[in-house]
Amino acid sequence: MKQLTRAEEQIMQILWELEKAFVKDIIVHLPEPKPAYNTVSTIIRILEKKGFVGYTAYGKTHEYYPLVDKPEYTQSYLRNFVKNYFSNSYKQMVSFFAREENLTISEMEEMQKLISEEIKKQKEKEDQ
Repeated sequence: MKQLTRAEEQIMQILWELEKAFVKDIIVHLPEPKPAYNTVSTIIRILEKKGFVGYTAYGKTHEYYPLVDKPEYTQSYLRNFVKNYFSNSYKQMVSFFAREENLTISEMEEMQKLISEEIKKQKEKEDQ
Protein backbone atom coordinates (compact mmCIF):
# COMPACT_ATOMS: atom_id res chain seq x y z
CA MET A 1 0.00 0.00 0.00
CA LYS A 2 1.28 3.46 -0.87
CA GLN A 3 2.24 5.82 1.94
CA LEU A 4 0.50 9.15 2.21
CA THR A 5 2.00 12.61 2.52
CA ARG A 6 1.12 14.61 5.63
CA ALA A 7 -1.46 16.63 3.74
CA GLU A 8 -3.02 13.50 2.22
CA GLU A 9 -3.14 11.79 5.60
CA GLN A 10 -4.78 14.86 7.15
CA ILE A 11 -7.55 14.70 4.53
CA MET A 12 -7.95 10.95 5.03
CA GLN A 13 -8.26 11.37 8.80
CA ILE A 14 -11.19 13.72 8.17
CA LEU A 15 -12.80 11.39 5.62
CA TRP A 16 -12.46 8.42 7.99
CA GLU A 17 -14.17 10.47 10.67
CA LEU A 18 -16.95 11.86 8.44
CA GLU A 19 -17.28 8.68 6.27
CA LYS A 20 -18.27 10.83 3.27
CA ALA A 21 -17.92 14.52 2.52
CA PHE A 22 -17.80 17.27 -0.06
CA VAL A 23 -14.63 19.37 -0.36
CA LYS A 24 -16.31 22.24 1.52
CA ASP A 25 -17.10 19.84 4.42
CA ILE A 26 -13.47 18.73 4.60
CA ILE A 27 -12.24 22.33 4.64
CA VAL A 28 -14.45 23.09 7.64
CA HIS A 29 -12.64 20.37 9.63
CA LEU A 30 -9.12 21.55 8.71
CA PRO A 31 -7.18 23.74 11.16
CA GLU A 32 -6.46 27.41 10.57
CA PRO A 33 -5.13 28.75 8.32
CA LYS A 34 -7.48 26.85 6.04
CA PRO A 35 -6.09 25.86 2.64
CA ALA A 36 -7.73 27.04 -0.56
CA TYR A 37 -10.60 25.01 -2.00
CA ASN A 38 -8.48 24.14 -5.07
CA THR A 39 -5.66 22.85 -2.86
CA VAL A 40 -7.95 20.45 -1.01
CA SER A 41 -9.59 19.41 -4.26
CA THR A 42 -6.18 18.63 -5.78
CA ILE A 43 -5.16 16.53 -2.76
CA ILE A 44 -8.41 14.58 -2.99
CA ARG A 45 -7.84 13.89 -6.69
CA ILE A 46 -4.35 12.59 -5.83
CA LEU A 47 -5.89 10.34 -3.16
CA GLU A 48 -8.37 9.13 -5.76
CA LYS A 49 -5.52 8.25 -8.17
CA LYS A 50 -3.74 6.41 -5.36
CA GLY A 51 -6.90 4.34 -4.75
CA PHE A 52 -7.67 5.75 -1.30
CA VAL A 53 -10.80 7.74 -2.19
CA GLY A 54 -13.89 7.17 -4.28
CA TYR A 55 -16.73 9.54 -5.07
CA THR A 56 -20.36 9.87 -6.00
CA ALA A 57 -21.05 12.56 -8.60
CA TYR A 58 -23.97 14.93 -8.25
CA GLY A 59 -23.72 16.96 -11.44
CA LYS A 60 -20.46 18.90 -11.19
CA THR A 61 -20.15 18.26 -7.44
CA HIS A 62 -18.52 15.18 -5.96
CA GLU A 63 -19.07 13.57 -2.59
CA TYR A 64 -15.93 11.71 -1.51
CA TYR A 65 -15.57 8.62 0.68
CA PRO A 66 -12.64 6.45 1.77
CA LEU A 67 -11.93 3.25 -0.15
CA VAL A 68 -9.24 2.18 2.32
CA ASP A 69 -10.33 1.79 5.92
CA LYS A 70 -8.33 3.33 8.75
CA PRO A 71 -7.25 0.05 10.44
CA GLU A 72 -5.95 -1.29 7.11
CA TYR A 73 -3.89 1.85 6.50
CA THR A 74 -2.69 1.95 10.12
CA GLN A 75 -1.42 -1.62 9.88
CA SER A 76 0.41 -0.90 6.62
CA TYR A 77 1.85 2.36 7.96
CA LEU A 78 3.08 0.73 11.16
CA ARG A 79 4.65 -2.16 9.24
CA ASN A 80 6.60 0.29 7.06
CA PHE A 81 7.51 2.44 10.08
CA VAL A 82 8.97 -0.55 11.95
CA LYS A 83 10.76 -1.73 8.80
CA ASN A 84 12.28 1.67 8.00
CA TYR A 85 13.19 2.87 11.50
CA PHE A 86 13.66 -0.28 13.60
CA SER A 87 15.17 -2.84 11.20
CA ASN A 88 11.83 -4.66 11.01
CA SER A 89 11.96 -5.40 14.75
CA TYR A 90 8.95 -4.66 16.94
CA LYS A 91 11.15 -5.54 19.90
CA GLN A 92 13.52 -2.68 19.01
CA MET A 93 10.57 -0.32 18.58
CA VAL A 94 9.02 -1.15 21.97
CA SER A 95 12.42 -0.91 23.63
CA PHE A 96 13.00 2.50 22.04
CA PHE A 97 9.67 3.89 23.23
CA ALA A 98 10.10 2.45 26.72
CA ARG A 99 13.48 4.22 27.01
CA GLU A 100 12.94 7.43 25.05
CA GLU A 101 9.37 8.33 25.86
CA ASN A 102 9.72 8.12 29.65
CA LEU A 103 6.82 5.72 30.02
CA THR A 104 5.48 5.42 33.53
CA ILE A 105 5.65 2.15 35.41
CA SER A 106 1.90 1.81 35.11
CA GLU A 107 2.04 2.30 31.31
CA MET A 108 4.77 -0.34 31.00
CA GLU A 109 2.78 -2.72 33.24
CA GLU A 110 -0.26 -2.18 31.05
CA MET A 111 1.81 -2.98 27.95
CA GLN A 112 3.18 -6.06 29.67
CA LYS A 113 -0.37 -7.17 30.51
CA LEU A 114 -1.50 -6.72 26.88
CA ILE A 115 1.50 -8.72 25.63
CA SER A 116 0.86 -11.48 28.20
CA GLU A 117 -2.77 -11.71 27.09
CA GLU A 118 -1.72 -11.98 23.45
CA ILE A 119 0.84 -14.69 24.29
CA LYS A 120 -1.89 -16.64 26.10
CA LYS A 121 -4.25 -16.36 23.08
CA GLN A 122 -1.56 -17.52 20.66
CA LYS A 123 -0.61 -20.47 22.88
CA GLU A 124 -4.28 -21.50 23.04
CA LYS A 125 -4.46 -21.40 19.23
CA GLU A 126 -1.36 -23.61 18.98
CA ASP A 127 -2.88 -26.17 21.37
CA GLN A 128 -5.99 -26.58 19.20
